[in-house]
Amino acid sequence: MLLTPRTPVSPRTPVVSRGQAAPRARLSASGRRKAAAVLASAVSVCLLAASAPADPLGVGDRLFPHLGNPGYDVASYDLSFTYPGTNSKPLQAVTTIDAWTTAPLERVNLDFAHGKVDSVEVDGAPAAFTSAGEDLVVTPEQPLPRGSWMRITVRHTSDPVPAADRDGGWVRTDDGLAMANQADVAHLVFPCNDHPSDKAMFTIRVTAPNGYTAVANGLPTHVDRAGRATTWTYRTQHPMATELAQVSVGRSTVLRRTGPHGLPVRDVVPTKDRSRLEPWLKKTPGQISWMEEKVGPYPFETYGLLVAAADTGFELETQTLSLFERDLFTEPGFPEWYVDSIMVHELAHQWFGDSVSPRTWSDLWLNEGHATWYEALYAEEKAGRTLQARMKAAYGASDRWRAAGGPPAAPKAPTPGQKIGIFRANVYDGAALVLYALRQEIGRPAFERLERAWVTRHKDGVATTADFVALAEEISGRDLGAFSEGWLYGEKTPPMPGHPEWKSVAPRAIPAK
Repeated sequence: MLLTPRTPVSPRTPVVSRGQAAPRARLSASGRRKAAAVLASAVSVCLLAASAPADPLGVGDRLFPHLGNPGYDVASYDLSFTYPGTNSKPLQAVTTIDAWTTAPLERVNLDFAHGKVDSVEVDGAPAAFTSAGEDLVVTPEQPLPRGSWMRITVRHTSDPVPAADRDGGWVRTDDGLAMANQADVAHLVFPCNDHPSDKAMFTIRVTAPNGYTAVANGLPTHVDRAGRATTWTYRTQHPMATELAQVSVGRSTVLRRTGPHGLPVRDVVPTKDRSRLEPWLKKTPGQISWMEEKVGPYPFETYGLLVAAADTGFELETQTLSLFERDLFTEPGFPEWYVDSIMVHELAHQWFGDSVSPRTWSDLWLNEGHATWYEALYAEEKAGRTLQARMKAAYGASDRWRAAGGPPAAPKAPTPGQKIGIFRANVYDGAALVLYALRQEIGRPAFERLERAWVTRHKDGVATTADFVALAEEISGRDLGAFSEGWLYGEKTPPMPGHPEWKSVAPRAIPAK
């Protein structure tokens, strides 16, 4: 995820990290547009009470303690949405979850909020259900033993009307809807195990009135027209985290082209904007080729841009179909090199964050640091925006970023109700600075081998900061314990290898009251 600056970037403005709660420090803080729309979560689940009190659960994530649920491993989601042709009414939806139990379960907790549940079945039999916090707690007729296969079917609504105090979920566009589920709000849209450590396959069906186009992650499998409505079906060929799910419904055009090795590239754009967006969209195949030269083959079955007529305040790496604000491409004040580098940032996430997902949200720096790294490297190679100059500037601000947001691999928890608050400078340019220091420490050849090995070894999986350090040690033949402790977990930024003269400006002390 990248926060869009509120004003165009002048040709002399260096690219610095976004993902902060406020606009970039080196960008004007003008109020050209409103900040990202705040979506929300007043839980409106209509429930059949279970026989005993239920509790919300979580997988113990340090930053999101109630996110995800223990006791099962989801294999697949089958999502069906019926869009009524207006953003003022809920969508009718059916979510089917196939999963293995990893512990004996008398109840199954799903993450779900901001919808009305009509019924729940477990393995075809009606099940009792109730709410606990932001969990939908399901009680099957019989307890489920460890190692059993279960299918849970939830008939519910999915509400696109924003509620208070939450970020994300459905994004209302000028002509329909899109999704923005990072970090913890897929469960505002559909019942799920809403944590990136539990990836699964997805089948997504969307029914909408004729005249709309629906697109989702993966490749299309069916288009069925019946009367005044059309149903589109999409299926992923690789597992996906819930935060990366994407559904677009709108008066859109799907533009198709071919990427490297015959890769299908499809872009989804407002029909009226297709001509003005084409100069940007045609760059994607070349950008994919550039990334493949750096880290190896593109990891998925398709790629493309979803350009939304919406004021989101960010761009988002939803798997196989990255979400972008239309204004990023149509606002004349953004230099071409700048927009190109943002496109590469979201593309790089397909390897770093999507194919290789974080096991916990504290591992977020592995996503955003790498995407920022390739964003900056592309700007250097294609536009002469020197990587070293950007890293020197980041070093100068690093101590302030660590004070505000924590060390890159131990970020501070977000403010309640502001879950995208974890997307601070410390996990963007602050984390890219760690990668620069690592390249300085182990040398460019070993660093480049590390990058390729990382996305190959952990493809379609989840990985941790410890996994990355261990692989770096394996490839470099170096003990990196002290290096990683200081750079990833230290309150102060260590000296930069090869640049002892670089200085970081300490944050100002807060006067005692």
